[in-house]
Amino acid sequence: QVQLVESGGGLVQAGGSLRLSCAASGRTISSSGMGWFRQAPGKEREFVGFITCSPGSTYYADSVKGRFTISRDNAKNTLYLQMNSLKPEDTAVYYCVKDLHNTGYEYDVWGQGTQVTVSS
Repeated sequence: QVQLVESGGGLVQAGGSLRLSCAASGRTISSSGMGWFRQAPGKEREFVGFITCSPGSTYYADSVKGRFTISRDNAKNTLYLQMNSLKPEDTAVYYCVKDLHNTGYEYDVWGQGTQVTVSS
């Protein structure tokens, strides 16, 4: 079993940038698809993006497309979410997730989340 721990969240001004990290331990994530979700208070959890294990194709929600970039460093067993041109509506708890079948449809491991707050 793999454990996921997010970090890098914080407070940032609108238009700014932030990079989230997801450190995996216990097992390698090199063979797993990985993704990011987010959840704002009172809202349902929302898909942000997904990256396949190989060759590393990415898919993004329309709301973040062109602003967010998912990447991975398999040597460090770490997943990243680079967030640029941040908007107040990006404020949420962000979760790192492990995909079950490298399809982007089913996830079996979740991190504890990290708070991102974007001020006007």
